Amino acid sequence: MPSPEKTDLVIRPAMPADVAALHDLEQSSFARDRLSRRRLRHWVTADNCVFLLAERDTSLLGYALVILRRGTRLARLYSLAVASSARGQGIGRCLVSAVERAASDSGRFFMRLEVAEHNQAAIALYQALGYRAFGRYLNYYQDDSHALRMQKRIHYHPENLHRLAVPWYRQTTDFTCGPAAAMMAMAALDSSYRPSVSEELALWREATTIFMTSGHGGCHPVGLGLALRARGFDASVYLNREGPLFIDSVRAAGKKKVISQVDADFRAAATAAGMQVVPEEFTQEQLQQWLGSGALVLLLVSTYRLDGKKVPHWVTLVGMDDRCLYVHDPDSDELWDQLDSSYLPIAREDFARMSMFGRERLRTAVVVRS
Repeated sequence: MPSPEKTDLVIRPAMPADVAALHDLEQSSFARDRLSRRRLRHWVTADNCVFLLAERDTSLLGYALVILRRGTRLARLYSLAVASSARGQGIGRCLVSAVERAASDSGRFFMRLEVAEHNQAAIALYQALGYRAFGRYLNYYQDDSHALRMQKRIHYHPENLHRLAVPWYRQTTDFTCGPAAAMMAMAALDSSYRPSVSEELALWREATTIFMTSGHGGCHPVGLGLALRARGFDASVYLNREGPLFIDSVRAAGKKKVISQVDADFRAAATAAGMQVVPEEFTQEQLQQWLGSGALVLLLVSTYRLDGKKVPHWVTLVGMDDRCLYVHDPDSDELWDQLDSSYLPIAREDFARMSMFGRERLRTAVVVRS
């Protein structure tokens, strides 16, 4: 088998002029779950991906598409195709290695992918390149076949990760990220605890601020702490503000009055229950100590670096190492599903900016123990 590195194989970025040939390759490579011509046209001009193709004598032999998740250190190998006439020549290996280098150069630490469990040739390739399996998706593809989930560290550094096995839960509404994050922590700390939609909404009713930005209100950290305590868990809250939270996010005087009342009531309830509310900043060193002691932490982050929207969002901190914090993000879409929303790597320096919200520079954490 000739090595493609020793031939005139060219690997280069895909361009709009390549869409027709890429579409023909897509049609001939996959019987289902294909990228449409419209999606291929989108990805060749997108700025949050690496899209490379392999050609020889201007003939398209294969491509690899990697999506870069904004605000994180995670890349996803979204699609890989090699022309049937070019298989067995190492072209897939060259493409994967090339997109790994490009993703690493863009600051990504991890590459993830999913592959059909029956595709033993692809699995063998990924294993040979250093990918390891870390889960499965049942009935993932259009034909109901299962997918293997694989990951590789493409920017290596010594790992010192402390974490529990934390189940991932997808929030079912736009406003219940706090309850979803809390349920993930409770399910990890108590194997008998069962997350559910009813529980998700009950937690939101107990912890909501009533008003916040537009639409339904989000969850107050003290409200979440009280809800966790009501379910038998130990909770403490670190909060760098003493006044009402999120009050700058609404304009109406009546809404501001309600927010202030809810904030005061939550704080009074915490005092009556003996729940610790620490009016201080917390550090990343404290986060690591809490994880090392067996706790989990609910963190409020700004989604600006994730999706360009300045929205407060709760995630569950499940691990840390020398370079990254790892979170379960309860929000997901068709591109970023459980594969990319569990153990999501966020660089320490990025987290320092993401963990402050709004003009008030709010930073808060709810520490949960069994």
